[in-house]
Amino acid sequence: MKFIVNSSVLLRHLSYIDGVVVAKPIIPILNNFLFDIKDGVLHISSTDLETTMSTSIKVDSKEDVSIAIPSKTTMELLKSLPDQPLAFSINIEKGFVEIKYESGRFKLTAQKGEEFPKSPELEEVNTFKIPGKVLHKGIVKSVFASSNDELRLNLTGVYVQLFANSITFVATDANRLVRISRSDIKPGVEDSFIIPKKALSLLKSALPTDDTEVNISFNRSNAFFQFGEVSLICRLIDEKYPDYKAVIPTENPNKLTIDRAELLMSVKRVSITSNKTTHQIRMKIAGSDLTISAEDIDFENEAQEKLTCAYEGEDMEIGFNSKYFLEMLNSMDAMQVTLEMSQPNRAGVIVPSVQEPGEEMLMLIMPMMLNNY
Repeated sequence: MKFIVNSSVLLRHLSYIDGVVVAKPIIPILNNFLFDIKDGVLHISSTDLETTMSTSIKVDSKEDVSIAIPSKTTMELLKSLPDQPLAFSINIEKGFVEIKYESGRFKLTAQKGEEFPKSPELEEVNTFKIPGKVLHKGIVKSVFASSNDELRLNLTGVYVQLFANSITFVATDANRLVRISRSDIKPGVEDSFIIPKKALSLLKSALPTDDTEVNISFNRSNAFFQFGEVSLICRLIDEKYPDYKAVIPTENPNKLTIDRAELLMSVKRVSITSNKTTHQIRMKIAGSDLTISAEDIDFENEAQEKLTCAYEGEDMEIGFNSKYFLEMLNSMDAMQVTLEMSQPNRAGVIVPSVQEPGEEMLMLIMPMMLNNY
């Protein structure tokens, strides 16, 4: 059985789904892409049994076939080839696939497609639509705050809350928290689920960043994302998300407003001398002066910078983890940000000074105990 496909087109589509493949899978066939041709359309899938991703391409083929071919070798070949037609010849009985190109050929071992794990069937689902750029932004600006601690599985993904007239993305690792609410999205259903980090990373790379609609279907076990020629099915995290609203302070009388880029660069410079374990920086606010400092006692390194800000409240001194602080500032687009605080031992809240239409973003960071110099 034979089919012809363009090398660059095939590489682009395989790049969408290659991230699903794990280095040491539970069963060997998971190291393969499933090539499934029906009616002149090549459907390509990869899975790790938790996440399944697929894409489709129109190809020149007169027969239907299903075969699994090695993912790593195929990707290495395609990355090394210039743009040109590729002719695939498949021999299912002998278990190989031959790829002919302009200057040569590759012969790879292959397995029958029937041996490849089936994608889960979604039953009793809820469905809603969201523009690709909104979903992409919701993921990018929240996933970095999720936890890597497998002992706290409920924190290792992004919590999505659906309401009739809005959607909210939440992520936290107990040291910081991000909440993004969109009132311009109307899911029409009220529910919630936790999407695991791997699926979010794959979506982040593949999602369109325009108004292309993404269809999302979900039940208690899985979520299904469909956009263009790409689809992703992931198993949801079956855990209860903590009551994140309880940790967001509502009374923050001390408010500091400053240019985001100026603050980001200052923290980045000063943090060079911070302790490499704690990453602690110190912020001292007095009137309209913000002094940012850090030191590493072990190496006798220290730095200090003074910035001008707009400040309402009592003079105070507070410590933060510079690594977390920088990630939050980097994920914001606003020209100016406002840091809202109550006391040096209470969480600080960072918000854009001017919120984008239809969006409400809030970032929370826990303080660090300061030692007197």
